[in-house]
Amino acid sequence: MKIDQTSIKFAFFGSSRFSVIVIDELEKLGLIPTVIITTPDKPQGRKLITTPTQVKEWAVKKNIKVFDPEKLDAEFIKKIDAENCLVFIVASYGKIIPNDIINLPKHKTLNIHPSLLPKYRGASPIQSAIIDDSKKTGVTIMKIDEIMDHGPIVAQKEIMVNEWPIYEKLEELMAIEGARLLAEVLPKWITGQISEIEQDHSAATFTKKINKGDGLTDLNDNPYKNFRKIQAYHEWPQAYFLIDWNSKKLRIKITSASFTDGKLILEKVIPENGKEMSYENFKNGYKAG
Repeated sequence: MKIDQTSIKFAFFGSSRFSVIVIDELEKLGLIPTVIITTPDKPQGRKLITTPTQVKEWAVKKNIKVFDPEKLDAEFIKKIDAENCLVFIVASYGKIIPNDIINLPKHKTLNIHPSLLPKYRGASPIQSAIIDDSKKTGVTIMKIDEIMDHGPIVAQKEIMVNEWPIYEKLEELMAIEGARLLAEVLPKWITGQISEIEQDHSAATFTKKINKGDGLTDLNDNPYKNFRKIQAYHEWPQAYFLIDWNSKKLRIKITSASFTDGKLILEKVIPENGKEMSYENFKNGYKAG
């Protein structure tokens, strides 16, 4: 039995830039969500202006119904159930989805995860792959269960990375490949042509939530390790090193670097309270305080 993928009614749960890249690609492939669920507007920036998620902005622009519930409670379940979706799709939503919701549609809830599960479960799979120099990476479509990144695998695609790009570039690649893989397998999943495969839980590895201090870099450390840190944390928290300046520790963010012939080459930096400049200009203008 074949099914026209454009006729599949699905709800999409997402909140981040990764999510937007996924739904952008799905739209190109003819898969448009019936409804989008994202997290609530929240204060952002120095002025703490209340701002919708990128996903909500995308939904409004495309004139697609969007919910941004504070709680995934009974009231929300009633709303989402009324949409009569065959399946739910999740990509970087940012909230734990309860069983009452993931089991609501006939064909359950699928997640696009940017790693080859069971490796790199958790909050930072892309950054962790770069940090660990795990060049054999990929994307997984899995059926969500009550434990994070624990559910059975529906499909996987390996991606080999020859040279580590900055985080944003690898995130984009993972999101696009994840969307393409989903578009390929979703009609087969709906018609029962794909069997889920239990993960090897004994082989699971876990990633951590990244914090600001993870960006601290010792320039005397292994140069390739430092390069991977710069690439992995390019968006946030950004790799940085400290210098002594007028009896204070000054933070210098590294915004661009390369790795050639075993050497780390710093290209651009942002001194604390300053503007981005070339590393050479920074060195020439710096005098120890």
